[in-house]
Amino acid sequence: MTNERIFLSPPHMLGSEREMLLEAFDSGYVAPAGPMIERFEAAFAEYVGGRYGVALSSGTAALHLALRIVGVGRDDLVAAPTLTFIGGVAAIDYQGAAPIFVDADPGDWCMSPKGLEDAFDLAERAGKRIAAVVPTDLYGQACDIDVLQSICDARGAPLVMDSAEAVGALYKGRHAGGGVASAFSFNGNKIITSAGGGMLVTDDKALADRARYLSTAARQPTPHYEHTEVGYNYRLSNLSAAVGLAQLQTIEQRVALRRGIFDTYVARLGGLPGVSFAPEAADRRHSRWLTVMLIEPTVAGVTPEQVRVALEAVNIETRPLWKPMHMQPVFRGALRTDCGVAEHLYERGLCLPSGSGMTAADLDRVCAALEQVLGRASAAA
Repeated sequence: MTNERIFLSPPHMLGSEREMLLEAFDSGYVAPAGPMIERFEAAFAEYVGGRYGVALSSGTAALHLALRIVGVGRDDLVAAPTLTFIGGVAAIDYQGAAPIFVDADPGDWCMSPKGLEDAFDLAERAGKRIAAVVPTDLYGQACDIDVLQSICDARGAPLVMDSAEAVGALYKGRHAGGGVASAFSFNGNKIITSAGGGMLVTDDKALADRARYLSTAARQPTPHYEHTEVGYNYRLSNLSAAVGLAQLQTIEQRVALRRGIFDTYVARLGGLPGVSFAPEAADRRHSRWLTVMLIEPTVAGVTPEQVRVALEAVNIETRPLWKPMHMQPVFRGALRTDCGVAEHLYERGLCLPSGSGMTAADLDRVCAALEQVLGRASAAA
């Protein structure tokens, strides 16, 4: 048996990436300008059901621009899930605002609607304003956007979606995302990649135009470089857009491959004591960007960290769930609702190798290693 490294979610070249990259290279457009960017923006916006796309350097950049444009500023609060990657929360800090953290819903692991209501009440008692809400579509599961949007509408706060992890996910038959704008990520470990990058998608032309302007250093349309405000260097390169466009052409195949990997894990490991997997909520298609397994130590006889270390010893990469933001030292003292669900998931969760390029032999090797460590532990328990 080979001992070659099995990564968590490496890039996977599946279609015409090389050809389209060379096409962009040969065109001479290698900087953040060129026809591949416009093509990628249009194709991606159409795929996710939006009118306008703005290709950017990261999903975090997309969130930052959206929060600035909707008016989030210094001393404001922004409601965010505690169970998320820091990129979605960092954008709040960039605007001089502070997060108020919301627990996960046990049914989908995304932002809890009840928790969001509690956050608004908590902010009101503290004499603060929640200026925006930024839910996360977690690990490829779309959040309950309709319910969250209705709460935001009633409370008068714009909703900006952090859909960085949810390319290919569906909610009630439509693609994940929503609100005034959605942010998507094409980081190297995502279901599609542009070798880094992101996209802001919106139905609001003025918002898209403003984001594009700010992302190009807020340069005025003059022959010289004229600036009336400070912007950012957030645009995606034409070369990166070519890779992203090629990857997008095979997105449905990629989703099917990752869902198949998840199904194999469930079939092989789901019957082991103390083992369960991330749910797929009703009326949604989970993209299974990452397969997440829960391990109940008191039943399985082993902790997720012990499993992680055992798999690392045989050169298989796994990863704990996102450490909840309210537990991070940098956010010590931040306002939050009760976050017991997120803490429970973090203590028991482990992300398994899920790349769409995994071979049958790779998957069998991971399953066999997990069966060995989990089976040995449960037999000894």
